[in-house]
Amino acid sequence: MPHTKLNGMKVAILVADGFEQSEMTEPRKALDAAGADTQIVSPKNGGVRGWKHHDPADVFEVDVPLAQAAAHEFDALLLPGGVMNPDALRINEEAVAFVRDFVKAGKPVAAICHGPWTLIEADAVQGRTLTSWPSLRTDLTNAGAKWVDREVVVDGSLITSRKPQDLPAFDREMVKLFAGARAHA
Repeated sequence: MPHTKLNGMKVAILVADGFEQSEMTEPRKALDAAGADTQIVSPKNGGVRGWKHHDPADVFEVDVPLAQAAAHEFDALLLPGGVMNPDALRINEEAVAFVRDFVKAGKPVAAICHGPWTLIEADAVQGRTLTSWPSLRTDLTNAGAKWVDREVVVDGSLITSRKPQDLPAFDREMVKLFAGARAHA
């Protein structure tokens, strides 16, 4: 029997080409199983391509083009990693503004692997404790965050993880955080 703790909750999944596929599909499955309505938002129209490590993988349909998306239409945000995806998003002013709007509204944001790069650009990490892929440690520290090497870190409305191997903990804690945020809304 599917869980229903996130019934009616709309979750945006912000991606560009080059996201680590498992870091989008596994959290999405967990959110969907908990009753959330997940929608892929992208600066790209049509389809967006995932990657499995260093190889191109599947193409996923974009549900909402970024130009037509607004944070107030969603309850939470998922930022998958991969290297190319957040690198492209962090230089896209619309994407950064979209993320910043979630943070300013106090809505829950889940980021894994290189996903926190976009949080840095959205001025969302100052004074926060986060984790990420190890190569982001200096970037996060320079942006005012406390970086820790743990499989999952929850700091207020932010949840972060390091890599695909952390997905079971990330998914579990993400659903818990999103459900808690919903209960307080």
